[in-house]
Amino acid sequence: MAQTIGNPLSWIAQHLKHSGEHVSQSAARLGSSDTASIPEVRALTYVDLREALKAGMADFAACRSDALFLVVFYPLVGLVLVMMSMSANMLPLVVPLILGFALIGPFAAVGLYEMSSRREAGLPARWGDAMSVIRSPSFGAILMLGFYLAALFIAWLVAASMIYNATLGPDQPDTFMTLITAALTTGAGWTMIILGIAVGACFAVTALAISLVAFPLLLDRHTGLPVAVITSIRVLRASPAVVLSWGALVGISLAFGALPFLLGLILVVPVFGHATWHLYRRAVA
Repeated sequence: MAQTIGNPLSWIAQHLKHSGEHVSQSAARLGSSDTASIPEVRALTYVDLREALKAGMADFAACRSDALFLVVFYPLVGLVLVMMSMSANMLPLVVPLILGFALIGPFAAVGLYEMSSRREAGLPARWGDAMSVIRSPSFGAILMLGFYLAALFIAWLVAASMIYNATLGPDQPDTFMTLITAALTTGAGWTMIILGIAVGACFAVTALAISLVAFPLLLDRHTGLPVAVITSIRVLRASPAVVLSWGALVGISLAFGALPFLLGLILVVPVFGHATWHLYRRAVA
């Protein structure tokens, strides 16, 4: 029989259907008394964070050019979004937009997890190998979790806009410097900053809880999405101080990496992406 090239939409639909079956099976297991399918988690220490970072930097050094190729789109997309927000007279969302990138960072680094997995197995790790994530049986579940993080990112922007309108708004600032000056020199501006940090922290902890080890687990074991998310939450519950410290370190690094026109993200994203894989190895038995 002659082979034909299938429609890309039907191909994606087949993967999503396959992932949906994984989700249904995992949800059924979670709803029953059978917990054998849920991985055992280990308590993390600050030594684990240090070792995961060391391993992440080693992976980055070993496949630097390929990792740079994979994540160069990250600052480019950020710059495009920032330019669009400025041209559309949405200056108050520029800073929340940059900081909110930490919410979708775990999804952007999926290819890096695959590269670290191959290096760990003694196999060559090239950007083409990272793209094999698309052929993973769990690709639909990975995509679904990415959509959840994207929705969280949009919700954060909506919340940031509401905070601005309730404090310095609703009028738009004339320039970005006008916005910064008002934020740092007025009581309403400091109220906006404090509320923004508090609300942003809630979004960040939510994203951290559901995605810390979920993406690596989906790649490694092809488990269902509910099991992956539950496992990630259990890692947070087992070592809250260590995991929150990791989240703070990632957030601060992304913020500093975003300062020089987001170019620092080309270094920050791959290092922490690789390190997240090794942290998963230490957190999940």
